[in-house]
Amino acid sequence: MIKRNLIYPEYYFSHLKSHISIRSHLTSHISYLISHISVLFIAFICCFPAKAQNRTPQSPPLTRILFVFDASFSMFGQWQSGMKMDLAKKLLGEFLDSIKGTSGSENLELAFRAYGHQVPLRPQRSCTDTKLEVPFGKDNITAIKNRLKTIVPKGTTPIAYTLEQCANDFPTASSSSTRNIVILITDGIEECDGDPCAVSLALQKKGIVLKPFVIGIGLDQSYINSFGCIGKFYDASSETNFKNILNIVISQALNNTTVQVNLNDLVGRPTETDVNMTFYDDESGAIRYNYIHTINHKGVPDTIVIDPIGTYKMVVNTIPPVEKSGIELTPGKHNIIAVDAPQGYLNLKMNGNSEDTRTLNCIVRKNEEMQTLHVQKFNTTEKFIVGKYDLEILTLPRIKLSKVDIAQSKTTTIEIPQYGSVSITKPTDGPGSLYVEEKNKLVWVCNLNSNAVNETIILQPGRYRVEFRPTNAKEAIYTIEKTFKVESGLSTFVKLY
Repeated sequence: MIKRNLIYPEYYFSHLKSHISIRSHLTSHISYLISHISVLFIAFICCFPAKAQNRTPQSPPLTRILFVFDASFSMFGQWQSGMKMDLAKKLLGEFLDSIKGTSGSENLELAFRAYGHQVPLRPQRSCTDTKLEVPFGKDNITAIKNRLKTIVPKGTTPIAYTLEQCANDFPTASSSSTRNIVILITDGIEECDGDPCAVSLALQKKGIVLKPFVIGIGLDQSYINSFGCIGKFYDASSETNFKNILNIVISQALNNTTVQVNLNDLVGRPTETDVNMTFYDDESGAIRYNYIHTINHKGVPDTIVIDPIGTYKMVVNTIPPVEKSGIELTPGKHNIIAVDAPQGYLNLKMNGNSEDTRTLNCIVRKNEEMQTLHVQKFNTTEKFIVGKYDLEILTLPRIKLSKVDIAQSKTTTIEIPQYGSVSITKPTDGPGSLYVEEKNKLVWVCNLNSNAVNETIILQPGRYRVEFRPTNAKEAIYTIEKTFKVESGLSTFVKLY
């Protein structure tokens, strides 16, 4: 046990004995306890009702994919072995055939929207030329292919307006587990002065769609940087590349992706646990997942299933929080996310009856910082990221401790003496205040209730002075002054007459 004595003015805190105790458990003792607890645990499990052990598997989410197809006049252009429109129709049709009966397709609904295919460029282009050609439904691949065959490029490229209309394509009665996905296939950029980036971000923030996929067909290289803000961009520079990209996108939409979060201690071991983790969309800020971290029965961080679409920011809600941004997952694989979250414990205690501390709080801040991290009650233990902290214990007078060290897997204990009390009786109402004597100075503690003639105040042990003047006494010489002493667990009575 390591102790640090807290030194205060002897006539102020002469009875204050505060200790910081760091308690660590030896490995041999832990092993001994585990060996005995395991026997009891196995016996408990055997007697536990079988019903409680049955867990209903979570149903796979419903995935809705809206294909948004560029049918503007520029799709007459050449690309690889033929015209862009012909090749895009052929490749998308073959791809739709390939997903029939694949794993996950039973929880898949498709829809098809086109733009630039209804109004010619001349004499007047239309910036509202977009239409949902095939609404969402199961087993509608044939309907999408049939409509795809009949589309002829005609008009301009209203990407922003089209994305706005996509919000109305998805059924409104979606459950929280439904995943709404947009796959935009285009050969050009916005031509109607809209802002596709702002529209896409708004749809994501409202939770209407996940981050869209954008597949560029034979794009001018100068256009490529324009699409990164809309969604996850893929440049299909060849016919083969287009097929591969579609497979990658669908893989992200349909395949389970698992994640293991390693909360590492100071030496890089994933031993920290029992803390909430929040996954945000890194671009929209929307909350995607909340999990309380755990170590599973194999002794490793538990595996969770997370949608691989999008980029995440993870906030581990330790005190203070730990964040990691720019998290991208590999679809269909087991991903490991590691963050440093070494923690120790802060235990707050007061001598005497524990019920006396039910309303006593302590403000915890990082050393030399003003932001309040936590307000901890006495007779509790909380976990904090390792480091040095400043404490302000809300006694009267305040107890301030600086550079309190929280060490890895250790318990730092702050212990203060039990408080006492003073009951003050005044001859009449009037202003007054209470001070602690400190090196020939009076340090203000609190003001008295000017409307009360009887008042009880809870104080830490020390020497005090009370100043009082009756309301009707209009000269300062009528000030009444008395000194008194407060001791732990005892009541002191002061009469101001």
